[in-house]
Amino acid sequence: MAKGSTKNKYSVILPTYNERQNLPVLVQMLYDVFTKENLNWEIIVVDDASPDGTLERAKELQKSFGADHIVLKPRAGKLGLGTAYVHGLQYVTGNFVIIMDADFSHHPKFIPDMVKIQAATSCDIVTGTRYRSYTPKGLDQKMVGGVYGWDAKRKLTSQGANILADFLLAPGVSDLTGSFRLYKKEAVIKVIEATESKGFTFQMELMARAKAMGLHVEECPITFVDRVYGESKLGGEEIVEYLKGLTGLWWKV
Repeated sequence: MAKGSTKNKYSVILPTYNERQNLPVLVQMLYDVFTKENLNWEIIVVDDASPDGTLERAKELQKSFGADHIVLKPRAGKLGLGTAYVHGLQYVTGNFVIIMDADFSHHPKFIPDMVKIQAATSCDIVTGTRYRSYTPKGLDQKMVGGVYGWDAKRKLTSQGANILADFLLAPGVSDLTGSFRLYKKEAVIKVIEATESKGFTFQMELMARAKAMGLHVEECPITFVDRVYGESKLGGEEIVEYLKGLTGLWWKV
């Protein structure tokens, strides 16, 4: 798609929980990117009853940017990341869906690159990768993937998780545990309908299912930055869940 085309619409699904400080800045950054690239857009905020007032802040943003751009679809409680995407997907009006974290880990500046890669390859999915550096189709310069703000233990855990997943599942992507992606709407619907995971392994299963279905996936190198405000969602329980989910996928997919 050429810059300035308005035939496509990009729907960003943002699951939030205690992102009151992050959300206004992220929305402004997304607005700036979409406006600069002249892209049609909407942001679907799925807040899981955040006690810090995230939903109230989202309502203020809706007044500022308009209900056509900021769509609020809150839920009654913290019900899991996977179900948040399923919930948000019901209200998508765009033909492309972007999923990303609301904590600044994923910078909106990479969205135009993802759009260009998709246009050049007609792929079903563009997935961000922290662990590959190359020049993707559709771009004219080398992009470098990387991680910032993590200690050695966290980096080793993430890389180890991806190495193990690559060995067991051979997903064909270098960053299976990443969660910054651009999907064709029909592709994400097809994959989500077959996905059983609801928590930390949800993103991993989406990629494994996509490969099993023969969907065309391209990668976009990104720089990942640890969250600025709030607490990390990665803990011992999530690691155990990941290992259980990985072995389950190895058996089923």
